[in-house]
Amino acid sequence: METGEPGTGPGGGGSTRDGTTVLVVDDDHKLISLVRMYLEREGYHVIAAYDGPQALALFERHHPGFVILDVMLPRLDGIAVCRRLRRHSAVPILMLTARVEEVDKLVGLSVGADDYVTKPFSPRELVARVRAILRRAGSPERTAPRLVRGDLLMDVERHEVFVGGRPVRLTAIEYKLLQALMEFPGRAFTRDQLLTHVYAFDEVVVVDRAVDVHIGKLRDKLGDDPARPRYIETVRGIGYKLMDKRAE
Repeated sequence: METGEPGTGPGGGGSTRDGTTVLVVDDDHKLISLVRMYLEREGYHVIAAYDGPQALALFERHHPGFVILDVMLPRLDGIAVCRRLRRHSAVPILMLTARVEEVDKLVGLSVGADDYVTKPFSPRELVARVRAILRRAGSPERTAPRLVRGDLLMDVERHEVFVGGRPVRLTAIEYKLLQALMEFPGRAFTRDQLLTHVYAFDEVVVVDRAVDVHIGKLRDKLGDDPARPRYIETVRGIGYKLMDKRAE
């Protein structure tokens, strides 16, 4: 898979940083895939690198406007990559680390990182941190405070859900399940993928069939009939998806 091919934008090969492009560097392919999904939903273009030398090469080639950089990388670690980037660039850099010792955080920031996030983390938290850093840096932030599908509305900032203008009270898990489905309408999610969205990178062991129970309760609260769904459709042999209805 080609990991670093954005479209022909202002960051592709020139000297100007492209504020819409984010370079994500981590050797965990699953993590990069999930982070990519959330960043792209916010309108960012994502290029990915899986080790230090590849990260430096892609940075020189594409001049991204933001870098998410894991500390522990093959061949050349994130601290060394950060130092090299800071020799000639003021690009915002967010460090990822699985080490919680204060010394690691301080070392990361001392080489010029703008902030850090410790693993495990929520991909939504990561996107919020990216927006905050870009806002401080003077770049336009990207927000999606409301998700609307037909008469189903989710106000992300207020953490509220409405059906036909009627407020619906959901549990935290029900809300996260619905948010994942609403963020990617028409996409079929397996139960395991939905669990990943709900629990992010937390080390929580949950039987995937528990998703069926939560989806059932969510449907009841939305007034959705599984036999004739208006919102959540069962994809036989796979899982669930939100019917791709735009705002009416």
